[in-house]
Amino acid sequence: MAITSDQRKNLDTTGLLSTKNLSIEEFLALPETKPASEYIEGQIYQKPMPQGQHSTFQAEIVTSINLIGKSQKLAFAFPELRCNFGDISIVPDIAVMRWANIPFLSNKRVANQILVAPDWIIEILSPGQSPLRVMNKISSAITNGSELGWLISPAQDFIMVYQGDRFPEKMSGADILPVLDVLNWRVTVDDVFNLLCLE
Repeated sequence: MAITSDQRKNLDTTGLLSTKNLSIEEFLALPETKPASEYIEGQIYQKPMPQGQHSTFQAEIVTSINLIGKSQKLAFAFPELRCNFGDISIVPDIAVMRWANIPFLSNKRVANQILVAPDWIIEILSPGQSPLRVMNKISSAITNGSELGWLISPAQDFIMVYQGDRFPEKMSGADILPVLDVLNWRVTVDDVFNLLCLE
């Protein structure tokens, strides 16, 4: 989805691209943008460009989950995977799917189009990004079939956890985070933030 210079001027601080309302089918027919654009509740939002902490979290969490989940075919974490489900099209920072829910082709390769909700989505708040927009994205995913959501706030050292119809829970420090039940991973908020320490 190519954004013209005039449209770029209409990007507000929440990343909302002010265009005419499009259907999800019309949105999906547009070329991809960089960074990716998402379609939530009839509106188009463009994701911010990832910075150092965001990219580090993304790489380290994906690696940690896949070290546990891939060899035993329990789950797999995908970075920046477009997921089209319900009436939304999102690109979570990390989308985690139970192995049984990953769409495979007949040759055992992963399919390109993901038309189901990821079981777990992880979002990393970037500087200047609207927390409310990201919270709405996670809530929309949960409403449309995702089981679990994390919103990581690097600036404030806490993680908001979303599960089903429960109220979001703010977790910090030594709090043990919920993960997919198929994963044997005991991880605290401190453990997650320590992933930023590469030395």
